[in-house]
Amino acid sequence: MPVRIYDIAKKLGITNKEVIARAKDLGITNARVPSSSLDKITAEYLEQQIAGPPESEVVSATAETPADEGIVIVTAPEEEPAAETSAETVAADQSETAEATALTPAEATASGTAEADATTDSDAGEDHASDSVVAETANDLKPDELGLGAKVGFIHLPKGMQGRSRADGKGRDKQNSGRKGHRKDPRGSTDAHKTTLSTEESISQPARPKPKYVAPLDAKLLSLKQPIIVRDLAKVLNRKPFQLIADLMELNVFATVNQAIDEFTAKQICAKHGFRFEIEKREKGAGVTRQLDTVDLDVDDKEGDLITRPPVVTIMGHVDHGKTTLLDVIRKSNVVSGEAGGITQHIGAYTIHFPHPERSSELQQITFLDTPGHAAFSAMRARGANITDLVILVVAANDGVKPQTIEALNHAKAARVPIIVGVNKIDLPSASPLNTRQQLQDYGLVCEEWGGDTIFVDVSALKVKGIDTLLEMVLLQSEVLELQANPNRPAVGNVIESGMQQGGPIATVLVRKGTLKIGDAMLCGFNWGRIKALINEDGKRLKRAGPSVAVRVLGLNGAPEAGLEFNILPNEKQARKLAEERAQQTRQEIAERRNAVTLENLFDTLSSDSVKTLKVVVKADTQGSVEAIVDSLKKIDSKKVNLEVIHNGVGSLTESDVMLASASNAVVIGFHTRLDTGVSEIAKRESVQIKLYSIIYELIDEIREAMAGLLDPVTKDSINGIAEIRKIFGISKGGQVAGCVISQGKFERGKARVYRDGNMIYEGATQSLRRFQDEVNEVRSGMECGIRLDHFNDFKEGDTIESYSLEEVAQEL
Repeated sequence: MPVRIYDIAKKLGITNKEVIARAKDLGITNARVPSSSLDKITAEYLEQQIAGPPESEVVSATAETPADEGIVIVTAPEEEPAAETSAETVAADQSETAEATALTPAEATASGTAEADATTDSDAGEDHASDSVVAETANDLKPDELGLGAKVGFIHLPKGMQGRSRADGKGRDKQNSGRKGHRKDPRGSTDAHKTTLSTEESISQPARPKPKYVAPLDAKLLSLKQPIIVRDLAKVLNRKPFQLIADLMELNVFATVNQAIDEFTAKQICAKHGFRFEIEKREKGAGVTRQLDTVDLDVDDKEGDLITRPPVVTIMGHVDHGKTTLLDVIRKSNVVSGEAGGITQHIGAYTIHFPHPERSSELQQITFLDTPGHAAFSAMRARGANITDLVILVVAANDGVKPQTIEALNHAKAARVPIIVGVNKIDLPSASPLNTRQQLQDYGLVCEEWGGDTIFVDVSALKVKGIDTLLEMVLLQSEVLELQANPNRPAVGNVIESGMQQGGPIATVLVRKGTLKIGDAMLCGFNWGRIKALINEDGKRLKRAGPSVAVRVLGLNGAPEAGLEFNILPNEKQARKLAEERAQQTRQEIAERRNAVTLENLFDTLSSDSVKTLKVVVKADTQGSVEAIVDSLKKIDSKKVNLEVIHNGVGSLTESDVMLASASNAVVIGFHTRLDTGVSEIAKRESVQIKLYSIIYELIDEIREAMAGLLDPVTKDSINGIAEIRKIFGISKGGQVAGCVISQGKFERGKARVYRDGNMIYEGATQSLRRFQDEVNEVRSGMECGIRLDHFNDFKEGDTIESYSLEEVAQEL
């Protein structure tokens, strides 16, 4: 039953502080506060030490001891021969007897010597390493020689037994622990004449059980700092914690993964697994401050480690131009799947295998990204992550180029990605592939037949015509691009889409380089976690995913944003730390985002030596309005500022327009149009300014002012007021004060100039401006005042003092 410190203090009639202090002296570490509890054995021992006699009185045997051998306070040795123990015990008992019977030091020493010799002779044939206990009594002593505290016997303990015995004898409350002053003589002598004496006998512990496992001498040495935690030991042994818990149970040790074990038990566990173990020790003063581990999220690959990787293709185009149908047909052309429908689970990305056009026996892998509305494509490029290698631009042959076609084309051009044009619906009677080529030529896409470098393929997704040719062109173009990646490294890639499902957060990711494996610690933006499962487009679980492979990932603590890059770190601890640091940094950057590009502060965001360019995205209600606005903007003539319309179109302002403007640091201009649902929130989050107009002249004027705002402002002087000096006054502290009358304007405290006969003789600042005895900031026209200037006292009557300020004025085009 546990005993509290305050119970002991109450029982002994002393204060709690005295009990705690005494416990600390005795090495009882868990006695910290009055409410601390001790086990019954420790409490009894503490009570005995407090209520018992004071510290040992050491008697010096100087009668027959050389003068240079003084009294030395020693402690009980941990392991020592029984003969030595016997001699010291006899000497200690002799000291007690000498004290009790008031023997002289010489008599005490002589008696102790004889008794020690007798004990040594009687123990000569004993085996001190055995477990037997031999009792010896002092029956040869006469009754009149036995006094208070006289020795009547002693016990031989097996070798290796230390500390307090845990035997369940009833006489243990009479035993006292070894004092701090009882230790082995530094010379190692067993002679009673050379052994210092103590009034208390040392109490021994039971011997450590015989080791169950013994490690080979040539086994690998493992070391850990104390405390030895089960989890840390399992990590060093490269074992699971539950395996070590089972091993501990075999040794009758019950501990959890977060609990500590002693050194002996740790040695047993390591020996069972074929290792040697020791406590990691460090010399005093040799501690080294631990340096923070630096983590390289991405490193450059060596040329020899790169191998060819499959291409990543994005299909884009206007709605109702057959993009979805073309995707379905391509899925069915997967020769590995072999089933109609190909994919059983749509995850925004999928992989097919198609025969190489020149090597028909070789199957080539192609990964397609499905980005409806170009949202993910825009988000990825806005964050600097262009993960696609090719873009297939789908254009209907009967409909030609449409607004979303131009929008997709602008996205691909901004990302600098090669474009393959798929002219769809060629099976219709009204189809005109030639007209489509002519329209796209106006936007910079010239087909190879006409001397350009853009591949055009006529297809019919409905009739399944030209699909194989399109895929062959994709494979040939990927060979020209020489796409390579290193699979033997931690994976790096991007998030295509993410969401929440019943199993928790799930993210579809595309691996750009390296290999993604189950168990990897992933960091993605503010989210982190250990990968629990990898699922492909068929719903099958994978153990790993190589370069250009898209998979679903389970295990993150949240759903990351589309387009974010993910990295693999050595452990979850580092991933969590970096994720928290990123979150903190993002919170600090919110204020900076609010100061992004606007029409009013454009000149503040660009340095004076940078190229002055204003980028805009224009959307209007009709095509005629768009053409009129673009033409009017291009007519703004300026040699100092360039105006770039990165995209224009018809319709409402969409999320894609905002993401395009965010990626290009542009301003969105809307004319007689509206915003789609949620666009305003996205623009606020991305710090993109949206300007809506209903009068075209206001639009042109504000754009002109914004272009002028890009120019460096011009500094001009603005005269506030003029003062005439009428009289000059000297002051006791030195210097002069000009007594003035304000003749023009308003004289303000600040920058000032002094003119004499029309020539400026001083330019500086106003030190003091007073009206009567009051210090003022300004004096109006017609009033009198006293003026002092910094480092200028050469005033003359008739001089004029001019107050002015500097203003920055925007330049005009």
